[in-house]
Amino acid sequence: MEEINRQYLQNSSGLDFQVEPVLVNPEASRTAQGLMKYLCSIYGRYMLTGQQIGVLSTPELDMIHEATGKYPAVAGFDFMNYSPSRVERGAECRDTDLAIEWWKRGGIVTFCWHWNAPKDLVDLPPDRSWGRGFYTEATTFDVAKAMSDPDSEDYRLILRDIDAIAAQLALLQEAGVPVLWRPLHEASGGWFWWGAKGPEPCIALWKLMYERLTRHHGLNHLIWVWNGQHAGWYPGDEYVDILGEDIYPPKHDYSSQKERFLSAASYSKRNKIIALTENGVVPDPDRMAKDCTPWAWNCTWYGEFVFREEDGRRVYSGEYTELEQLRKTYHHPWTITLDGLPDWEVWIGS
Repeated sequence: MEEINRQYLQNSSGLDFQVEPVLVNPEASRTAQGLMKYLCSIYGRYMLTGQQIGVLSTPELDMIHEATGKYPAVAGFDFMNYSPSRVERGAECRDTDLAIEWWKRGGIVTFCWHWNAPKDLVDLPPDRSWGRGFYTEATTFDVAKAMSDPDSEDYRLILRDIDAIAAQLALLQEAGVPVLWRPLHEASGGWFWWGAKGPEPCIALWKLMYERLTRHHGLNHLIWVWNGQHAGWYPGDEYVDILGEDIYPPKHDYSSQKERFLSAASYSKRNKIIALTENGVVPDPDRMAKDCTPWAWNCTWYGEFVFREEDGRRVYSGEYTELEQLRKTYHHPWTITLDGLPDWEVWIGS
């Protein structure tokens, strides 16, 4: 199978995988537009391989290369330790620099933000420590209260935190790095504080972040990726470029996750690219083709999903995705790895 036929996918799934490369930000940068153009050109025909790196230890990309002989096309990073309530407690982060380096190597960059609550951290180790301050159980910060009063201290702290991340995003923009930007993820689950009070304050927070980053800070290199995982939490097509789902199936379950793909497709009234923005097990490309489930990219989570400690060294762990299955995916004719990406200077300039 050299290439999945896009017309076959359309006819058998009822979905249209032709997506116009138009971003919701009318001032989107040339690099963001170029990356979106590329994503639209391959959508429905190829899946980009992807991998999230760890927060403090980052062996995942090299582990994938050691296991498969290939690097992923997409690398995932996290602004978590740039959160002001973590910085003031001594947290450090290099993800901005690492992301710039990855783009210079020719890779695609995606960022999430495990946003430590601006204040009111419970700080009762181990489960409710400040280091887990993005979880609902580890903070009493009330997002509904904050969003209801723009004159309040809590609202000002939300702006402070967004501005802190804007400073990091600005460095990426200055370096010419387009970013698949995935904030406020998994909100409908309620386990993160931004989703703890229901959809209304979370949607308001998404729109505030969009306006603050694009209008106030002039950050035009962002492609807005939403994965709130429930239709009732969707902020609207005018605020979202790409839809994502985070899926952690049972170990060695290589199914296409077609039901979740179709669920994501139903959130929008327009054709949107749909990505597997987090995964534990890597889905089988052949099953994806059979089920007409062309995730635009996958992004395997870090740590135990990739490696284990053995005799004082790190080795690939097949606990979630067996080694032969991973190799199959990274060498499949329908997947793209780092070496299969275009020359971005040529592509974006085209």
